[in-house]
Amino acid sequence: MARIDYDEDETEHDDRPAPQWRRRLVIWVLAAIGLGLGFLIPYTLYLNHEVGERFGQLKWQIPTRVYARPLELAPGLTLDAATLKTELDAAAYHAGDGSRPGTYARSGGRWLVSSRGFKDVDGDVPARRIEVVLSGSKVGSLRDAANKRALKTVRLDPARIATLYGQKNEERRLVRLREVPELLVTGLQAVEDRDFNSHHGIDLGGMLRAAFKNVAAGRAKQGASTLTQQLARSGLLGIGREQTLTRKGKEILYAMLIEARYDKGTILEAYFNQVYLGQRGAQAIHGVAAGAEFWFGRDLADLSTEQTALLIGIVRGPSYYDPRRNPERALERRNFVLGEMHETQLIDDAEYQRALKAPLGVTKDPGSVAANRFPAYVDLIRRQLARDYPADALAGAGLSVMSGMSPSAQATAEGAVARTLKSLDSKRRPPLQTGLVVTDVHNGNVVAVVGSRSVDEHGFNRAVEAQRPVGSLLKPFVYLLALAQPGKHSLASWVDDSPVTVALGKNKNWNPGNSDGRSHGTVRLIDALAMSYNQATVRVGMQVEPERIASLIRTLAGIEATPNPSLILGAVDQSPYAMAQLYQFLASGGEIQPLHAVRGVLDANGKALNRYDKEPAPAQEGDAIAARLITIALQQAVSNGTGTQLVRDGLGRLSPAGKTGTSNDGRDSWFAGWTGDHLAVIWVGNDQNKETGLYGATGAMRVWSGLFSRLPTAPLEVGSKGIDWQWTIASNTTDADCPGARRFAYVAGFAPPYAPCPAPEPVEEEGGGWRDWFGIGRKEQEAPREDAPSQETP
Repeated sequence: MARIDYDEDETEHDDRPAPQWRRRLVIWVLAAIGLGLGFLIPYTLYLNHEVGERFGQLKWQIPTRVYARPLELAPGLTLDAATLKTELDAAAYHAGDGSRPGTYARSGGRWLVSSRGFKDVDGDVPARRIEVVLSGSKVGSLRDAANKRALKTVRLDPARIATLYGQKNEERRLVRLREVPELLVTGLQAVEDRDFNSHHGIDLGGMLRAAFKNVAAGRAKQGASTLTQQLARSGLLGIGREQTLTRKGKEILYAMLIEARYDKGTILEAYFNQVYLGQRGAQAIHGVAAGAEFWFGRDLADLSTEQTALLIGIVRGPSYYDPRRNPERALERRNFVLGEMHETQLIDDAEYQRALKAPLGVTKDPGSVAANRFPAYVDLIRRQLARDYPADALAGAGLSVMSGMSPSAQATAEGAVARTLKSLDSKRRPPLQTGLVVTDVHNGNVVAVVGSRSVDEHGFNRAVEAQRPVGSLLKPFVYLLALAQPGKHSLASWVDDSPVTVALGKNKNWNPGNSDGRSHGTVRLIDALAMSYNQATVRVGMQVEPERIASLIRTLAGIEATPNPSLILGAVDQSPYAMAQLYQFLASGGEIQPLHAVRGVLDANGKALNRYDKEPAPAQEGDAIAARLITIALQQAVSNGTGTQLVRDGLGRLSPAGKTGTSNDGRDSWFAGWTGDHLAVIWVGNDQNKETGLYGATGAMRVWSGLFSRLPTAPLEVGSKGIDWQWTIASNTTDADCPGARRFAYVAGFAPPYAPCPAPEPVEEEGGGWRDWFGIGRKEQEAPREDAPSQETP
């Protein structure tokens, strides 16, 4: 039997050529490896470049936020409890013990408020804990809660009133890692990525642990992706959310590259600013700071343990765990997170049990991040910023626009409009609309704007855009020019209110009459204005000349008007905002005070880029005196002229000054009035210019009354500088006890000469006999009426 030599046979086998298929396989494997490396290396380098470009710069499109004015408290400030609560609610303060920033506590008239620090147009305003005592609808005292020292003023952080988004329409508020509460940092890692501090982008141990917990629970409760992977697919680096092997591979590569390039702190900070936490309409809520405001109406630092746990829980699925739509699901998720916090000893037993029993604590509506809660006011802001900031430069620019809005004044104005117009609605009257502007008489801040009776309506802003005949609202400026000539005119001057004819040329005449169809003979100048007599006003206006009236309103408010005689009676179309600018001169005591809805604009770091709240120049002496005289006359218009209904409404306590205005045929109802703190100009009418049957006193003035019945404001006190009050009879000053004498304000040095009180003439007794039968001897009482300007007639 022949012997078989395996070694020899094997040697003979090795010397033979390899089969063709094996050689081809080796070639293809080597080629595939080469191609893979040839693709993978450049692709990895490309992704590394992308990470450096997109992640390294950490640039997000941050919305521009618009803020109300900060509430400035000071002893003596007119302020009631309801208004203070409105201001605190608007600024997202919460009732509590007043110890944590953003909270307040109230006991009777004593308020303990813990403010949050903020950046204003003039720099940083620190957080403070203060004690405010309200007494008699005023701030009685203001003290530091810590050391009980009296304070002169305190500014509270302002309410956010609007957000101007960029193309991505993302709500985001950037935070530094040091600003994120420790429990949120550690709690997130406990739930989402326990090995975050030790892995390099992916965590195989974490995947196994998550799989075990999910199998034990019977469903997915814990994810397998690291925080770095979640960040990579969050949209920051352009990875889609579709579930494919390609996407997962790209996500892993991105995560490893991010970990290789950046430290853990940088990665965490990016995550906290990028994580998606909810949706409101077209607005995507990104970042934990925006999420805290969206869900809880609180700053990040003010979150409780249970709220922190819910925020972490929502990360898994903001829609699925939406606590407003799915509260039971959200509660279960929150409690799971609390359990993870307890298991990792981030919270103790007592806190864990307390937090489990607590409600979800979400707000009913995420109003604090609404894009635009006050469309008319924000429209005015955009218009005023247009010369410095193109529209596309504002949206998504991360700026802070510090406005002059008072949330309490805005709310009060909206309420007054809604109540009054509803009460005026009638089947016999066309649909009514309104435009309203409220200003601060001290600094020119526009504190409230209403552009429609539907206050949240976007579009046509009647406060700014509606151009309507102003009627008698212009009359005070006719008399202002007259009183600026104290040698010729005073409030006590006599004016003829008989029929008047004004030649217009080309054989045409103008014969304006009074709205009551009567003439009133010779009247005092102050009465002609207070009672709004047309005939007397035309005589005064022709003396001061229409050209000078046109020049005055151009100087004070930029109003362009043709200097026709009819301008004397308000034949010019203007908006409520333009008339507010005009009346601001009177309300401010004669200052040229430009109105502004914007106090300033800050960049993303809180540095002032522009300021619009510069102090106005002091009023010139002559302007101040003339403004005081007109104010005195218009106080009389309220006390016993066309505005007497305000006194019957209980507003005599404010000693307001005001003027009604009505266009022809009752199409437009106007009222402009002011107190010691606020001016409001209001128009009421119909968009199609139909007759409403409303006078100034029966339409717009009713809105003004509804506003100032609830708006805390100081009484109007007219200064005495440059004014000489004298008792007057006929055309002379006389003694105070002289029968029939009346007290008038004159420009100091221009009062008429003194004359002794004339001896009284014998007066036949009235009453009795035949005189009573025919009503002879009775004094006729004239009811104040609003004057509508008459048409020019040939």
